[in-house]
Amino acid sequence: MSDTIEHADTAVADRQRLAEAIAREGGRIALGYFRDRSRLTIDQKTSGQDVVSIADKEVETLLRERIAARFPDDGLLGEEYGLQEGTSGFRWVMDPIDGTSPFVFGIPAWCVSIAIMRGEAIVAGVIYAPTTDELYSARRGAGTTLNGHRVQVAEAATLQTGILGLGANHRVPSKVVSGVIEQLLDEGGMFVRNGSGALMLAYVAAGRLVGYWEPHMNAWDCYAGFLLVEEAGGWFSDPSSWVRMIDGGAVVAGCPGVKADLLRIVEAHAV
Repeated sequence: MSDTIEHADTAVADRQRLAEAIAREGGRIALGYFRDRSRLTIDQKTSGQDVVSIADKEVETLLRERIAARFPDDGLLGEEYGLQEGTSGFRWVMDPIDGTSPFVFGIPAWCVSIAIMRGEAIVAGVIYAPTTDELYSARRGAGTTLNGHRVQVAEAATLQTGILGLGANHRVPSKVVSGVIEQLLDEGGMFVRNGSGALMLAYVAAGRLVGYWEPHMNAWDCYAGFLLVEEAGGWFSDPSSWVRMIDGGAVVAGCPGVKADLLRIVEAHAV
């Protein structure tokens, strides 16, 4: 039994190391486009606020090629090129550039996000922010690191003493977001939105934000962040409540001190 466990742990650690390396490699490509946005070609998806750039596609292609070369039997799920089933029991869930809107407008709030699943469990997560050269990495049972140093959520913070990260999109009624914001402010809290949910989840893990809420996210936007937060001592809403992983759902995560109040406020305005 111990040999089986050791082999499983090695298999995850090997994939985590690859995720760290390719997140940096993909981040360098994206950063080149970010610094010279005249090279960007941009297409709309569902609306003018939902866009994809040539950088998104080029980085995801790189990630897929690097993973397939090392672990050809692993499954792949990415924002730009969808689901490719595997046979190994491992699946990579990736967003080549989370925060595409900030990216294309020259705002440095974007990142590369890569989660690794074994079966239905998230076993490793990596988020790399190229503009600040910050690499967040977590493996189940091994904690969360930022550039190699252990980090923890802001354990003693509350909604009244910290800042809540908040996400918004056009997939849910605007009154849901405005209702949460109004109640949060009325109860003495404050929020920030930078356009990248993955990066704000990483900030929760690092103790910079006390929590994060978004009424709808896709798996590739949040799965890596979920594990970062959990391994840093925080909590997150169970995505098994989503109808299907591929469709996404509501995301709530944070440090222990905000859990009761944040869930109460969010649930009061749920659709």
